[in-house]
Amino acid sequence: MSPKLHFLCRRDELAPGEMRAFQVGRNELVLCRHGDEFAAVNNVCSHHGARLSEGVLSGTNVLSDVGEYCYGRDGEILRCPRHGYEYDILTGRSLHDPDHQRVKSYPILVKEDEVFAELPG
Repeated sequence: MSPKLHFLCRRDELAPGEMRAFQVGRNELVLCRHGDEFAAVNNVCSHHGARLSEGVLSGTNVLSDVGEYCYGRDGEILRCPRHGYEYDILTGRSLHDPDHQRVKSYPILVKEDEVFAELPG
């Protein structure tokens, strides 16, 4: 089945750092805006099924020296509202267990000022 583009919103309807849930057929996804880029993942946490769109789009602690805490990846990490699982919005992979915990990511295409998700036809 070939992929089909589904209109989600206009570019200016989602400000940088914001996210919004969309129902596209049987797929529920959350569209996130990071600067001028857009990313979308499944809106249901793979851990216990919470709606990721009710969580927080932010950053996380990144690799640092012992005794130091460095914040990074601002706007790239979606944190589940139920247990705090963190997902990379670009890949859908969980930060704590990337080989086993993940949510589906969807290709996004921006044409002029319109944002589309690419899903199977």
